[in-house]
This record gives sequence, C-alpha cells and structure tokens, in this order.
Amino acid sequence: MLSIAGLVALSALAVSVSHAVALTVCHGFSCTFKTRLEFGSADLKSIAAIMRIGASSAKAERRAISRAVQYYERKATRAIGVKDRPKGDLGGSHERGQMDCVDESTNTTSLLKLLETRGLLKHHTVERKTSRGFFADGRYPHFTAVVADRTGEKWVVDSWFEPAGGAPDIMPLTRWRTRGVWGER
Repeated sequence: MLSIAGLVALSALAVSVSHAVALTVCHGFSCTFKTRLEFGSADLKSIAAIMRIGASSAKAERRAISRAVQYYERKATRAIGVKDRPKGDLGGSHERGQMDCVDESTNTTSLLKLLETRGLLKHHTVERKTSRGFFADGRYPHFTAVVADRTGEKWVVDSWFEPAGGAPDIMPLTRWRTRGVWGER
C-alpha cells in the first residue's frame, strides 16, 4: 500500500510525463492528402526547450516560434517522405508532399494551437488564419497563420515562401497585407 507521500510522488510523475500527441499534416494543395504526424515525448521536450528560449519577451517568443515551425516542418517532411518546394506552384497540386498556402497555414496553425494548449506560448495567442489578395488587386489569394501579442497586435507566421524546414516570415499583419503584388514576397 502506498503512503500519501508515495501517491503524491506518483501523481507528480504522471503529470510530468509527456504523452504522444498526433497532428495531421496537410499536403497536396488544400489538404488533398493528410498524413498523421506523431510527436513523442522527445519531440515534445524539444519543442518545449525551443519555446523556453523565447519566454523572456514577445520578440524572443516570435523567434522561438520560427524555430518550432522549422522543427515541425523537418519532422513532417520525414513523415511524408517528400520535401516541399518553396512557394508551392500550381504544378504541385495533387502531388504528395507539396504544399500550397492553405496547407502551410493549416499546418502552422495546428502547431501553434499545440504550443498554446501545452502552455508554451507566454506572450501570444493563436488567431484564425487570414488571407490577402483577390486577383483584381494584382495578388493571388494567399493564406497565413496568425498570432496576437498581449498588446493586441497581430503577427503572421507564413511558411509558404521557403522549402519545408525554412524560416517562416514573421511580421506584423498590417505589413504583410501590403505585400504580395505580382508574386512579390
């Protein structure tokens, strides 16, 4: 029979154990294909360590978010078995491993929600995805993940421009909305 101290120690151990978490990775354009991506204890500890580095300020946390997205994308690439090309063009539609901005923003938002759920975001909250462009303004429609800092300023986390594992663009949403004319970053 366990003592009270033994029960407390066991419950503390149970709380500290990081259970595996599964996310769905969208690819093939507009989530045509979905691949299960499991984050085991080692992955969750690595992500937590990355995010701890950014705990001191909102700016530091955005740098940590960038590193966490890169970690996630490298892991997703291994799970899918194909490396995503940068700026997924229409030639990658229905091609396993290739991602358009819908796939990228969905995947990044899933990761950000995981960080938020696990209490790893100290200075930001996850917002709904957003878009810019509508052809008539010279811009192809483009989607991105979004976080808001404690002041309410919204920041995009846009991983579409780089190949999988590259650093995402992280900038104020207001600045991001002015970009993207005729394919400009």
